[in-house]
Amino acid sequence: MPEVILSDYFYGAESEEFIYFKIPRLLITDQKFKHVSTDTKLLYGILLDRMGLSAKNNWYDDYGRVYIYYTVDEICEDMCCGRDKAMKLLAELDKKKGIGLVERVKQGQGRPTKLYVKRFTTRTAPSKPDPPPSDDLIPCSEVEKNHPKKSEKTTSRGRKNHLKRSKKPTLIKLREISLTLTTLIHPSLPSSPPALPWGWTDTN
Repeated sequence: MPEVILSDYFYGAESEEFIYFKIPRLLITDQKFKHVSTDTKLLYGILLDRMGLSAKNNWYDDYGRVYIYYTVDEICEDMCCGRDKAMKLLAELDKKKGIGLVERVKQGQGRPTKLYVKRFTTRTAPSKPDPPPSDDLIPCSEVEKNHPKKSEKTTSRGRKNHLKRSKKPTLIKLREISLTLTTLIHPSLPSSPPALPWGWTDTN
């Protein structure tokens, strides 16, 4: 069994032993990118890794945007594929033909194409807000306030009931006073209540 050395130095290419390519998780799990091939997702991770090299080389355009140089031949070598396959992978990432994570700008005159690697973002459309309440649906209290005729009708009826109730005690008191005076003036007369005026009714 080989001896385990807990503290050792890095020698030569071992310094890159723990350097990894990073692929955004949503690029793997999101339904929007399920149709994208695995090799294309791996290529995107390689392009992201080369962004650090561009920053070190100060590869910025006039707008401060970072770009990289990564030729088709380099893609063929790193991905162990042919030229046609490399072009197809770039097309899947391309802004015009693919999912829009890479924008290619040709410079001409034998100079390599600039590659702008786009930030990986996915946005979900927000849900529609609830519709506002209809103007036809008005609370009962508001209906009463907005219909003066109904309010006036109710008030008038209340006044009539109030007047009717207020007349009864007055009528009873008048009858009692009249009966008392009759008894005092004519003690011989029976103490029967006087007749009510026409149209009046006894409430007792």
